[in-house]
Amino acid sequence: MPLSSLDRRIEAATGDDIDTLWARRDHGTLDEPEARLVDMHRQLVDATTGVTFYRVMLHRLASGEHPVDGAFFESLERTIEQLREAADVRDARARRVLAALEPIEAALGTATGGEALSAADQAALQLITGGAKLYQHLVTGQLAVTTASGQRVSYADLQHLEAAGLVSRDSGPPVHAGQPVELTATGRAALLAARRKNPPPTAKAPAPPGAWPTTPPLRR
Repeated sequence: MPLSSLDRRIEAATGDDIDTLWARRDHGTLDEPEARLVDMHRQLVDATTGVTFYRVMLHRLASGEHPVDGAFFESLERTIEQLREAADVRDARARRVLAALEPIEAALGTATGGEALSAADQAALQLITGGAKLYQHLVTGQLAVTTASGQRVSYADLQHLEAAGLVSRDSGPPVHAGQPVELTATGRAALLAARRKNPPPTAKAPAPPGAWPTTPPLRR
């Protein structure tokens, strides 16, 4: 169930679901724009919960459980005012979420140029998403990205992905020790969009021994 009215839009822009985004924020693995977006979103969710609370209270007042007297009207007016204030807070926080979200959406459109990922870029991003580091060979000086699966992404491909805003590299550690490489919000969203557009083919289960073929042979 969505926590706020902007959940689906946030997930489309970042490539992660809300639970994953919140967990990554807690672990400090988001870049600064995404971290700010998640912080704003959490505040929006709190405000949305406040609106729901006062709506429930208003429903209970109108349910017929309470006598219609002076105290009832006072409670009704007070609850309506509290609901109005909660809605104002929610709307203000929604605007702050949009202010943090729109640059990420704009970066996604700019980085991908409105075009789908190439097969090579999609494959490279898929490898990097599981964890990757840029290393420099101590003897040859050659640079390459080693991924968690043991496969490599060339340094030229890394530069291309960085220039497109699809990946980022932590240049703090020395390159011979390994500099972490990860997908940006734009990269994750672009990879997610590519997966949705071109899902992997579903493997067919082998037919049991002695079964008739599903496709009849062509007649001559």
